[in-house]
Amino acid sequence: MKKLFLSFIFIGSLMSAQTKKVSSSDIHWWGYKVAKTEASSHNGTINLKSGSVIMKGNNIIGGTFLLDMTSINSEDLTGEYQTKLNNHLKTGDFFEVEKFPTASYTITSVVKNNNKTFPFLVKGNLTAKGVTKPVNFPAIIGMNKGLLTLKSDKFSFNRQDFGIAYQITMKDVFIKDDIDLQISLQAK
Repeated sequence: MKKLFLSFIFIGSLMSAQTKKVSSSDIHWWGYKVAKTEASSHNGTINLKSGSVIMKGNNIIGGTFLLDMTSINSEDLTGEYQTKLNNHLKTGDFFEVEKFPTASYTITSVVKNNNKTFPFLVKGNLTAKGVTKPVNFPAIIGMNKGLLTLKSDKFSFNRQDFGIAYQITMKDVFIKDDIDLQISLQAK
C-alpha cells in the first residue's frame, strides 16, 4: 500500500511539471596541449541538436540535451589547418563521430551552490562515445516572462573517462586530459 501511495505522489509531481524546449544555445569547448593555457589550446563550438528542461514552478527538476558531435568546429584556426583539426577531432583518435554522432547530457538535479557568481550547481550525466559518467557544473539560472536562461561557468571533464584518447600513446601524453566546456541556453 505504501508503494502504491508513493507511486501516486511521484506521478502527481510529474503531472505538475512543465517541459520547456531549448530555443537557443551556445556550447563552447577548449582542449589543451602540453599545458592548460590559452597559448597551448584549441577552442570551438558544438551545436545542440535538441534539448528540453523539465520545470516544477521556477525550479529545474530535470532535462535532456543532445549534442551534435558531427558539428564540432575549431574557431582558433582557419583554412586548411581548421579543416584538418575538425576532421581529426571527428576520427577514432577523439570523438569517432561516424560511430557516435551524438553525445548527451541529462540533468538529474539542481542544487544551491556556495559560489555567489554561479549560485546553482547543475548535476547530471554526460554520455560520450557510449560511456556515461557524472558531470556537474556551476551555473546562473534565471526565469523572465516564461523564458528560462542558463549559463554555466567554464567547467572541465576528463576525456580519458569517456575513451576520448589519442590512439598513439606518446601523442596522448602531449594532450591534456581536461576538456573545458561553457554552456549558455534559453528555453521556452
